[in-house]
Amino acid sequence: MAKAKKTAFGRRGFLKGAAAGAASLAAHPTSAQQAETPRGARNGTARPNAATLAADTGARPPQPAGRVIERPGSDFMVDVLKTLNLEYLGSNPGSTFESLHESIINYGQNRMPEFLTCCHEESAVGMAQGYAKIEGRPMMALIHGTVGLQHAAMAIYNAFADRVPAYLVVGNHADSAVRSGIESYHSAQDIAALVRDFTKWDDEPVSLEGFADSVVRAYQFATTPPMGPVLLVANHELQSNPAPPREPRIPKLTMAAPPQGDAAAVDEAARLLVEAERPAIVCERGVRTEDGVKLLAGLADALHAPVNCTDRNCIPTHHPLAGNGGPGYQPDVILALEVTDLSRVARQARARGGKTISISSIDLFHKSNIQDFGRYADVDLEIAADAETTLPALLEAIRRRTTADRKRAMEDRGKKIAAAHREAHNRLVDEAAYGWDASPVALSRLCAELWPLIKNEDWSLVSWQGFISSWPNRLWTFDKLYQYIGSHGGGGMGGGLPAAVGAALANKKHGRLSINIQGDGDLNYAPGVLWTAAHHRIPMLTIMHNNRGYHAELMFVEQQCSLHDRGQDNAHIGTKLWDPNIDYVKIAEGYGLHAEGPITDPKDLAGAFRRGIERVKAGEPALIDVITQPR
Repeated sequence: MAKAKKTAFGRRGFLKGAAAGAASLAAHPTSAQQAETPRGARNGTARPNAATLAADTGARPPQPAGRVIERPGSDFMVDVLKTLNLEYLGSNPGSTFESLHESIINYGQNRMPEFLTCCHEESAVGMAQGYAKIEGRPMMALIHGTVGLQHAAMAIYNAFADRVPAYLVVGNHADSAVRSGIESYHSAQDIAALVRDFTKWDDEPVSLEGFADSVVRAYQFATTPPMGPVLLVANHELQSNPAPPREPRIPKLTMAAPPQGDAAAVDEAARLLVEAERPAIVCERGVRTEDGVKLLAGLADALHAPVNCTDRNCIPTHHPLAGNGGPGYQPDVILALEVTDLSRVARQARARGGKTISISSIDLFHKSNIQDFGRYADVDLEIAADAETTLPALLEAIRRRTTADRKRAMEDRGKKIAAAHREAHNRLVDEAAYGWDASPVALSRLCAELWPLIKNEDWSLVSWQGFISSWPNRLWTFDKLYQYIGSHGGGGMGGGLPAAVGAALANKKHGRLSINIQGDGDLNYAPGVLWTAAHHRIPMLTIMHNNRGYHAELMFVEQQCSLHDRGQDNAHIGTKLWDPNIDYVKIAEGYGLHAEGPITDPKDLAGAFRRGIERVKAGEPALIDVITQPR
């Protein structure tokens, strides 16, 4: 790959001139202070003098006068990173990666990756999580030392538990002999240890040759199922020291083929499913591409078995077999695809004489400290493989084993399941009418009013449905994988809004309409990502689910009040967000978004939604604040 070009404004020449200017200022400090008194041309702020700079940067030792590094190691790092074709990196700036930062925006011309300014490291990594769930490949996050990595830790954990690839680079001052006081606070001997328990792989290369190897290896590890976040340490010394005259070779990235299930085990799974009277398919993260969606729908059609998607969108919601089989359907064989915790399902099936089959790449990667894999599940057939990659072989084995008699029986079963699903769907639509004119606004009406306005668009729901009673899934038609990104992964609050912005970023180039139904509690963890959306023109319609509290926790406390026989009068303490009520319109407007609300009359929803959609289709983010029922 061709190396990044020098920029038109003469970056090296500018640095030489700046160095000469710094030497002159050092020789005449009084005149320097006077010379820096005029206001800055762009933002109207006073330019800092030498004393101010020293105070703000932790009294960093002065650089040698006239020192210019023609080819820093960070330039070579950029050359290596560009071979991965990373579109974006999110970052809150910091001194541990200052050389790499400068190389990215000048030497690398701020393209592939493009630097996105974030107000918090958790937002940078959360955006990477949402982006990958739409785009199917990693986004980079550039993190500042110990303090930045600790800020980012929650989002890294969410991505880890969500099996999502995120490409993380953290700066560090490794050499204690040259770092200043504040740099020592921001550095560590083994900085990756802070998050090692919930990353898939990390490395701290000590040479540019080692860095090149690790950059490519990290990408391969992150994107091989089971996927997950990886972390590279870019030591400040490696970034800022000159690259050797003969630079190391950049390895070629070779993507690993995902692991496919053992042929004999797949054939046994096919036998059990074909012979079953009431088979069922449970899919959590079993498909990750549109081809996977088609394969799973084909598997459902071949077996005439119901498919229950428990997290991401894995089969079109209007498919007649999308659901759990209807009331009273008790599966005798369950096929679980990338389901994290199967213990309860497997034990219930065993208790009624049923069997459970698991196809999951999770079995190929477990860590001891983090318990996101749940309890041990005593399944009957366990296939340690990537589910989507294994689906073609399973589908072929099922077709091969299906006789004419079994096919007729399966078709009869499929007709009954489809009828049960239609009846269940009609009941859900009827239930949406409950509280139709209520104020605060019912979530069913919020979603029902929105659907006619987006159904003919190329839309994508970039928020989780768990806190809104899955009303979109009940009332809308989901056809594409990208139309729903699923849960936050580790269940960490504060992950929803950054992930939504990252998903909207991925949708932007496709011209999709991104919809974020946003919990109020979640937004308050990292509202600054709204500014990132406004600054980088990331179009997304955010509709506040503003129930003025942490309602799940309120229900937990209410339950405990009843359990302890103390009454629920005080359950609001520590769980409600009122007195004063939070003004999300002012927050959004302060960050540069179009905003309306708060809306309390459901008759006002449609007009506000239309205006918001117009803004988003014009290329900007918008927020509509709606005062809602708790769930």
